[in-house]
Amino acid sequence: MTRIQATQLQLDNYGPWTVTPEPRREMDLQTLQSRLYTDVAQFVGARDAYAFYARGDNVVAVTNGLGRGAHETLQTSLANRYPVTVSVGVGVAERPADALAAASKRIQAAGSAQSPDRREVLDGEFAADTDTDDVEIAHFDVDDATGKYTDQLSEFDTFVNIEGGYAALMRHLRSEHGALAFFVGGDNVIAACPELSESEYHDAITAVNDEADVELKVGVGTGRTAHAAGIDAKHALETCRHDGTTVEFY
Repeated sequence: MTRIQATQLQLDNYGPWTVTPEPRREMDLQTLQSRLYTDVAQFVGARDAYAFYARGDNVVAVTNGLGRGAHETLQTSLANRYPVTVSVGVGVAERPADALAAASKRIQAAGSAQSPDRREVLDGEFAADTDTDDVEIAHFDVDDATGKYTDQLSEFDTFVNIEGGYAALMRHLRSEHGALAFFVGGDNVIAACPELSESEYHDAITAVNDEADVELKVGVGTGRTAHAAGIDAKHALETCRHDGTTVEFY
């Protein structure tokens, strides 16, 4: 059985800060967001968790194995280095979407994202250290993206095609299975999933091909942490590439 611990990090009062006392330079804001994501990714990655960029002012992470103390340390570290603070919600559920929804509700219950009174909230449920349930990670890759897109089309048109496939996959996995899929660059999408069958992954790939005319392949791994599951998924994806298959489990 899979059981996901999802963490949402949300910048406090960020919208008003970006225009106070006057609108700030856009590239400065983009730099701040990208550096914050980098720091979060390095922190949780060193603890075998995964972080995803989401919307810049929000970061989503799969944090099985990280307790309250680790989240408090991350919050403090960010507060010491950035002009804005971060609130954190944590949720646990079999379906990743349900875990993230629970995490979001913890933050929302403490106040609006644009409330000047909400600062460094940390609330939620944490999986027990003795939890033996697994994380399932699926690593999707566009079939022959270089030959079909990168070496044939302009960068923007390549981007449109890849993003179209990602959007179709994201919607299908969320609506059908409560899974969470995130674009991670190039032609790669990583999804935190409940326990899915080979046929369910085939159905997802078919749905994307039908909607967006993008062909995918996927490697699937499971483990106690996102890193353990994710590295197995990478190995399974290499089997797809080597054998010409579409779905492989490690």
